[in-house]
Amino acid sequence: MIPSIPQPVFTRFCYRVYVAVFFIYLALPLAVVCVFAFNDSVFPSLPWEGFTLAWFFGTDAPFIGVFNERSIMRSIGTSAFVAIWVSGLSVAVGTSNAFLFARHEFRGKALLYMLMLLPLIIPGVILGISILVFSSSVANTLEDATGLWFDGLRPGLMLVILGQFSFITTFATLVISARLQKFDPSLEEAALNLGASKWGAIRQITIPFLLPAILASAVVAMLMSFENFNTTLMLVGSESPLTITMFDKLKQGSTPVLNAVSLLLMAASAILGLLSLLFQNKKS
Repeated sequence: MIPSIPQPVFTRFCYRVYVAVFFIYLALPLAVVCVFAFNDSVFPSLPWEGFTLAWFFGTDAPFIGVFNERSIMRSIGTSAFVAIWVSGLSVAVGTSNAFLFARHEFRGKALLYMLMLLPLIIPGVILGISILVFSSSVANTLEDATGLWFDGLRPGLMLVILGQFSFITTFATLVISARLQKFDPSLEEAALNLGASKWGAIRQITIPFLLPAILASAVVAMLMSFENFNTTLMLVGSESPLTITMFDKLKQGSTPVLNAVSLLLMAASAILGLLSLLFQNKKS
């Protein structure tokens, strides 16, 4: 609906109802998950048995809370470890890619740009299987040639990091490139005329300008790493990130402790997103 064009009252009413129903449809499942995280029952379903915080802080079975569930806490630490590495690598490579595509013209640039976007349209399962098959083939070849064991090319955290990095870098590149295209190159030229080196101009002028996008892409990369399941499932080893641990526990039977974990993840995601938006608004 275009606000500048007059619309009949009934049309405006239907549009508002549609918007309200749409957001209710998005928010209702999340609200239900949050509510049953506080249900004093071993099953995350009706009837409502009363309010409790046992699924967060409980120590006695069957009401063992998130913060006392060792497997979940260990998987949260694993996910944080993976997310930090993926975020750092994605931002570093994404920043380099942004300068490459925004500042330079070379033969094959369009093809290289399409290859960078390719992971966005490949299903996560296919991407994970492809990485697993490729890394296993390389590991087998190297082991046959050298007699050494290459753990980093076998299912495990290193392969999970590389698998997530392979497609999350694309998002970081797009976010940082969009910011870099708004930059006025004459600012760098002025710094060069005043005696600054090329790297000094970039470090003192361009990078601070890109900082909001860099931080935003780092937040997005961490959130995407935490919630990734399809690619991680194909590459995980003995140390399971949070999504895989929750999936394993769900196969054993759903309990409100999974609702509590989901609530904590939603809260953390919302806080990180708000901090990112506030920082961007402050710097823009």
